[in-house]
Amino acid sequence: MIMTRINLLPWREELRQEQKKQFVTMLVMTAVLSAAIVGLIHFQMQAKIDYQLSRNRYLSKEIATLDKEIAEIAELQKVRRSLIERMEVIQDLQGSRPSIVHLFTEIVSTVPNGVYLETLKQSGNNLLINGLAESNARVSTYMRNLSASEWLKEPNLSVIEIEDITVNRISTFTLTVKQTSPNATDEEASDGGLK
Repeated sequence: MIMTRINLLPWREELRQEQKKQFVTMLVMTAVLSAAIVGLIHFQMQAKIDYQLSRNRYLSKEIATLDKEIAEIAELQKVRRSLIERMEVIQDLQGSRPSIVHLFTEIVSTVPNGVYLETLKQSGNNLLINGLAESNARVSTYMRNLSASEWLKEPNLSVIEIEDITVNRISTFTLTVKQTSPNATDEEASDGGLK
């Protein structure tokens, strides 16, 4: 029997080289595929970030617009309150206009002979009256007249002094009285009857 000798070394070397080439090719393809996947994920994430940033910019713009509108509304509310206050003052003045006429009419009609008013000061619905009288009885008559008035009530004598001026004795007095209205309800009467 004759045995032939076959040298398999070159064939094995070729097979190794072929496997090496296939491995390197697979390695390169895997690296390229991995880079493509990482790039795709990066672009997708960047697109989501850009979209969110654009939404944030839009929301910031809308918030700034709403803040501006809120400031305008607050300014309009201030103007509205100011106008309402002015209207109320005008209405109060219109409503109290006849009461001034009634007040002076009542002051004139309640002053008896022998009583002279020097000063009249109004503070809200309270009147402070300073005057002179020929006697204390005339001051009492004046206070009764004030009590009987429909537009004046609760006279309160604060000070009465007698001055001896040569022959005649003169009484100086200070009294307070509240201004009211004949149509005032109990609640308004406690407030003075006028707004």
